[in-house]
Amino acid sequence: MKNKRTLLAAIALTSLISAGVISHAQAEQLTVPVGTQADRSQISLPATGMTQESVRNRWGAPQDMKGPIGEPPISQWHYPDFIVYFEHNRVLHSVVRRNR
Repeated sequence: MKNKRTLLAAIALTSLISAGVISHAQAEQLTVPVGTQADRSQISLPATGMTQESVRNRWGAPQDMKGPIGEPPISQWHYPDFIVYFEHNRVLHSVVRRNR
């Protein structure tokens, strides 16, 4: 996943430079200490491709819902321990919430 994001960022940057939108660029590498990352192995998360109906059946109603916005429509369902991102009515990604 990290390599895919890096490749996409490099392609986008190259396109912007080629188009003359930007004349130079700087990159910064961000590091996140392991202790601050959420542990995905300790929680059951919705899998990519699940329907909104199957997520609701397994985890119940979300605490909060945002969207949909954009095209394709992306919406968020907020649960106490994670956030689920949907494209149309299918899970795009699930993210563990960091302890607040």
